[in-house]
This record gives sequence, structure tokens and C-alpha cells, in this order.
Amino acid sequence: MPKSPTIRFARPTMPEGGTLVILASQADALPAALPAELREGLAKAARLAKFKGKSLSSAEFVPAGSVGPDRLILIGTQGETTLGEEDWLKVGGTVAAKLKGVETAALWAEGVAVGDLSQVALGVLLRAYAFDRYKSRKTKPGEEDESADTALSLAILTEEVEDAQGAFAVAQEVAAGVTLARDLVNEPANVLTTTEYASRIAALRDNGLEVEILDEARMAELKMHALLGVSKGSPMPPRLCIMRWNGAGTDEAPVAFVGKGVVFDTGGVSIKPAAGMEDMKGDMGGSAAVVGLMRALAGRKAKVNAIGVVGLVENAVDGKAQRPGDIVTAMSGTTIEVLNTDAEGRLVLADALWYTQERYKPRFMINLATLTGAIIVALGNHHAGLFSNNDELADRLLAAGLATGEKVWRMPLGKEYDKQIEGKFADIKNIGNGRSAGSITAAQFLQRFVNDVPWAHLDVAGTAMGSPTNEYNQSWASGFGVRLLDRLVREHYEAR
Repeated sequence: MPKSPTIRFARPTMPEGGTLVILASQADALPAALPAELREGLAKAARLAKFKGKSLSSAEFVPAGSVGPDRLILIGTQGETTLGEEDWLKVGGTVAAKLKGVETAALWAEGVAVGDLSQVALGVLLRAYAFDRYKSRKTKPGEEDESADTALSLAILTEEVEDAQGAFAVAQEVAAGVTLARDLVNEPANVLTTTEYASRIAALRDNGLEVEILDEARMAELKMHALLGVSKGSPMPPRLCIMRWNGAGTDEAPVAFVGKGVVFDTGGVSIKPAAGMEDMKGDMGGSAAVVGLMRALAGRKAKVNAIGVVGLVENAVDGKAQRPGDIVTAMSGTTIEVLNTDAEGRLVLADALWYTQERYKPRFMINLATLTGAIIVALGNHHAGLFSNNDELADRLLAAGLATGEKVWRMPLGKEYDKQIEGKFADIKNIGNGRSAGSITAAQFLQRFVNDVPWAHLDVAGTAMGSPTNEYNQSWASGFGVRLLDRLVREHYEAR
């Protein structure tokens, strides 16, 4: 794995050697401290590149003399409107891309607000991520081993050093949460089994989280037969992992996040086509976001009580596997006719949601799941589907998505869709009537297990994995949801 960049903050002084990156809203917005010969050379480079300061545009200059930096890069910060949180994140990602392979660099950021600088720094960290731990790198005799990459050391130059360092300390913890989520989704299923996943969650006790792990026997005592039914075909035992962060006192009801953790999904007896099945190692992307979020909240000492619950199973095929037509009883007492074993995520979430609302009485519940291909048909890969029984919670999620760039789009719920999941031989069935409204009927199914708790369901099938890369993410696994939900908590649910 490449080493993460080292970022520090310092007061503006012209560096000797290395690479200097200058954030500029105009071609002539150059630091006064820049020596005349460098100013002239950089201005010429800007003219040749037709650099006018447009956001994410760039111009480069390599001076011939020995004074000051060895290389200068201009990166534009002028938008059609004031740059927002994601815009600055993209600036940071662009900086990281320009500095690939560089060991020492400085970023001249005079005049950039502290909060914006923290997003630039976060963008640098997120763009530098790569998952290559399983690549063997052999070199010829005498050649340098490229696997021993030297991490970038970046000094961000600002007059507000102390405030910038404080803001970055928070951003670093969010980056750690996103990185953890990406790592989990990128791992192959033969490594990230249910038990290995549970062990990695248990290790988060070192970060201050309380962790409780329920095994198969305990879940059977709790009558979680919807979740347990999914795991019957796998030699990997199921687990329900509960993470708790207590940052707001014992009297404060927690906020709760629930994730689908199907570590691999063959589809079960209703087996998937072979083409693309390798991507089903990412069918635990919702749970990864919950784990990453809990890591971030604990790391930045968020002033909130939060619960993270993830159901871990493998949906495999053997003689013991659940069959189409089987009927299971969920923890709530609801009976479910399993007509398609590939609609397994909602069965896992049914018990996880019921357990969470019954035990913790949360202020709200948000579940995340790579639940349906239908949501990709509806929204593509740039928005997650949002379903909710609470307008305030939904509106807050929409706003957090616009701010962070982890965008969501609200989809409908309604009694007319409820009729499509009424069972013939049981209370409900796990699929609707045919292909129409598939993501909606899945949400209607989940709503049966939340009681009156304010709730939102995020269908992240199109955004957690294989989504389009951008300036701050070049990974197959995006870590979608960590920044979105951290922003939601920070804006609305932390003690002031």
C-alpha cells in the first residue's frame, strides 16, 4: 500500500528547492514573496497555458536558476460561484495528482479560509489512496524497488497555522474513516470473510469504540431467522457487530447507522450470472460506510452518542442453502416468504434494523446497503437512492449530500407499493411483482422493521463501488457515505 502523505502547516516563506504549488484565482495572483525571475517565468507559463485562474486549471514552470523552488505549479481556484466544500476537495485532489512521485512540496495558500484549507488537505489524502497490497513488484538487479514508495511531505503555507492544524486534525480522522471503508470494500472475499471482518471491527476498540459481536447462537436466541437464513449455504458463520461511541453523555439518545454486510453474494440458489459476479465482494459496501463513519466519529471525538450495527453474512450455495419458497420468521415476528434468494440484503437488514430500534431507541436510524440494481437503472452512479419516513431527516441528508458531493436523490414510498410485497403464504415476500419499482419495493420491505423511528434508507449500489472516478477518488471502492453522514452528524446532531 502506498504511504499516506505527511501534511503540516507553516507560515508563508519561499521554499528553497522542491515543488511549490500556488493556488490562484487569477493568472497574476502570485505571492509577493516570489522572486522577480520566478514571477516572470511563471507568468509566461500561465500565458502559454492560457491559465486564467479557472478552478482546477493549471500551469507549470521549471526555472533554470538555482534560487527558490525547483518547480512551480499554478492551480486555479476561480469558480462561477464561490467554491464549496466539494470544490475545495477537488482542488486538493488536483494538487495530489500534480505531486505524484514528488517527495517534498509546499502549497502556497495565503488568503484561503481555514475550513477550505482543511478540505484541500482532505482532498490530498483521499486522492493519494490506492489499494495495491496484493500486487507483487519485481525489479531487475540494480533497479530501485518501486514498492518502497516515499510518501509526499507537504507543507501548507498559511498565516493561520494553529487554526488550520486544528481543522486538519478533524479532516484527518474523516480521511481515516473513508480509507477504512475503501479498504474493506476493495478486499477480496477470501480474505475478508465474516469472521475476519468481525475481527477488524473488534480492533476498533483501540480507537475508543465499544464493540459487541453476536455469534450465530446468540442471534438464534434472539430469533433473527431472516438474517440467519441468508447464511445457511456458507461455511462462514454470520455475525452481528455493534459499535458504540459515547460522546454526549449517558442521557442522550443515540443516532444509529445500520449496514448490509454481505461479504460475497452469489445470489444463493437464485444464482447470479457469472459475468461481473466478482464485483459482489463489494456487496458489503453499506456496512463498510457504517464502520468507516464510526471510526471517524470516534477519531474526531464527536460530541454525539452513536450506534453502528452491521450484519455480516455470505450468501453462498450448497445443499443447506435457503431455497426459493422457504418461509422464515424475522426477529419482529413477521413471517417472510423468500421467493428470490438473491434479494438477501433486505433479510439481513430486517433483523438488524429491528434489533437496533428495539434495543437502543435511537433518535433516528439510517441504513446503507448495496441493495438493488434497480437504483442504478434509475439514478446511475452519481446519486444514491434516498427513501425516508421523515421529511426533516431526508432534507438534511439531501443538503449534506450537496455539500460533500456524496449526493442522494429522494425516491417515493407509499401504500400502493406496499401491496406489491404482500405474501401469498406468509405476511410478506422478499420481492415485489416483477421488475417494476424494484428499489422502491425493497425500501417498503425495510420500512416494515423500523416502527415509528425516523428512518432513512440509502441504496448505495451505484455509488459504493465502481462509481466514476474523480479528482479525489481513483479507487474502485469510493468509501461513499462516510463524509455524507459525518457532515449530517456534525451539522445537526452534535452537542454544541
